[in-house]
Amino acid sequence: MSRQFKFLMALAGLLSTGAALAAGADMGQIAQQETNWTAITMFGIFVAGTLYITKWAAAKTKSAADFYTGGGGITGFQNGLAIAGDYMSAASFLGISAAVMASGYDGLIYSIGFLVGWPVITFLMAERLRNLGKFTFADVAGYRFQQGPIRAFAASGTLVVVAFYLIAQMVGAGQLIKLLFGLEYWMAVVIVGALMMVYVLFGGMTATTWVQIIKACLLLSGVTFMAFMVMSQFGFSPEALFAKGVAVKAAIAEGSGKTPEEAAAIGLKLMGPGGFIKDPISAISFGMALMFGTAGLPHILMRFFTVPDAKEARKSVFWATTWIGYFYILIFIIGFGAITLVLTNPEYADTVKGVIKGGAGTSNMAAVLVAKAVGGNVFYGFISAVAFATILAVVAGLTLSGASAVSHDIYATLIKKGKADSASELKVSRATTLALGVLAVTLGIAFEKQNIAFMVSLAFAIAASANFPVLFMSVLWKDCTTKGAVAGGFLGLISSVALTVVSPSVWEATLGNPKGSAWFPYTSPALFSMAIAFVTIWLVSIMDRSAQAAKERAAFDAQQVRSETGLGADGASGH
Repeated sequence: MSRQFKFLMALAGLLSTGAALAAGADMGQIAQQETNWTAITMFGIFVAGTLYITKWAAAKTKSAADFYTGGGGITGFQNGLAIAGDYMSAASFLGISAAVMASGYDGLIYSIGFLVGWPVITFLMAERLRNLGKFTFADVAGYRFQQGPIRAFAASGTLVVVAFYLIAQMVGAGQLIKLLFGLEYWMAVVIVGALMMVYVLFGGMTATTWVQIIKACLLLSGVTFMAFMVMSQFGFSPEALFAKGVAVKAAIAEGSGKTPEEAAAIGLKLMGPGGFIKDPISAISFGMALMFGTAGLPHILMRFFTVPDAKEARKSVFWATTWIGYFYILIFIIGFGAITLVLTNPEYADTVKGVIKGGAGTSNMAAVLVAKAVGGNVFYGFISAVAFATILAVVAGLTLSGASAVSHDIYATLIKKGKADSASELKVSRATTLALGVLAVTLGIAFEKQNIAFMVSLAFAIAASANFPVLFMSVLWKDCTTKGAVAGGFLGLISSVALTVVSPSVWEATLGNPKGSAWFPYTSPALFSMAIAFVTIWLVSIMDRSAQAAKERAAFDAQQVRSETGLGADGASGH
């Protein structure tokens, strides 16, 4: 393994060096960019540092338990920071700040939706997950059920969620690096894919966790400094910051031909809800997808198996909620900072139209340009490198959850009937990581021109419609049976994908069909697909009178004792 590891370390080093050289060569082609050697140097330092961590983690990764869960030896505080790192993705850092810049108060709908999912995890899931599970959420959902059907469903749900999330991150990475470093799009995607495979292949959960922790610390430090510098320009008065934001939006509206009264109304809209999602059903459905999707994301659920016991699992959620809440408050300030400092600066934006220069996709650069406005070129380089690190770390976590679904749920449990040895399971996991890496790179390149926003919301809607109902009902409802869980889970999975495809965001905006032709009129399918999943689980379960169903109901009391006390869960091992 040592020789293979050295080869991949060298490969990753060449790729990161190639990024720097290509950036220098290609910068001239992008009119609005100058060669930013600070960003390239910091990116190189981050890659070198995280590869060293991967080398250290590789020495500790000897078994499947080490690979999937870091041997269960990660503390609650470390795991909370790593979960926050998983959560503070490019979509949160770049996407929400851009949404606040465009819509003001309404841009917070994502962060509020993401954040309110945490109490569900804290009070319903975290402790039970740790006490019942071993490596994947299927261990928990299928604790008293027939292993074959439930594992097949859980692996399907995990892989679909991971695929959509992964494509969105890869496309985001490609566009970001293309803008920042001047690389060809496909080269940026290949570099992300190669580095991600190195982290996961050799370091497993230990390396992925430490990459997340370092990235979370860097990102939290960066946004704290940015928010502090933005507020310092307004005497640390939020009221003065918001008033200036409203005035800037009103001035832009007046410049585009609106009357002073209309312009003032447009400016004030910045501080009120209702512009982002128009009808109540869409608002409820979208909110449900973000809230319950959080409690069904496989790469987040997997993190609860990395801590030694249920107490540390609860601590993880407490720290994760603290850091994520703090981060989202700062993102709101940075979004308004983008209105006041970026949209008014002719160097960065078309001040008449109120848009960032550079065409489609550049609105996502709002946070990075705020960094340049408040901290100059060095801080701009730092935030650019952190934004790239953010994507890299999230992609590694996603890949690990996809690999564990195939190797643990399908190979070890379904194919080998639980008799697979640790070494062969590890081989399958690493082969899956390679396959997922190649697939992510290929799809990332293929989807370059696609609208990626619907993929992220689809990942949350699928997690809320498929994974969450099965997890919830299997752990908390005595009468839930294998047939009910599998039927409801698959119907939730299929209906959430199908309804999203025929919604306006995909049917009209992405597939190019005429306006008004979408079969499903709402923004998100979660309200409907979650209802389908829950009703199906309930209906099929109560109609199931088989001997197997009676056995599963009888096993509920033992499951409940184990889930609430941890009796029988010996450390990091499963049942």
